Amino acid sequence: MDKQAVFAQVANLEERIGELYGELGSLKKKIMELLEENSKLQIENENLRNRLERQTHKQGDVSVPLGEGFDALARLYHEGFHVCNVHYGSMRTEGDCLFCLSFLHKS
Repeated sequence: MDKQAVFAQVANLEERIGELYGELGSLKKKIMELLEENSKLQIENENLRNRLERQTHKQGDVSVPLGEGFDALARLYHEGFHVCNVHYGSMRTEGDCLFCLSFLHKS
């Protein structure tokens, strides 16, 4: 085997390894996204189960009287959900949200 053929084979192998490395990176990123989504869904599921359990124990008591929407939003925020117009309804994963706090302190 001559030197150019060996060099071409090594270059081809290097290119294939680069493509595989890129594909591996994409798969790793997708796995991280799926793990993060799974974690958020587990937290949300646990929160919903806790709320359902509290409501079941109250035996039909309505925990939020009519006209108290602001209190309901404040409760949702403290349960870990966004109440701002930017991320409304999604889980808060990184501490307090300045948009939510600004909204809650306006009233």
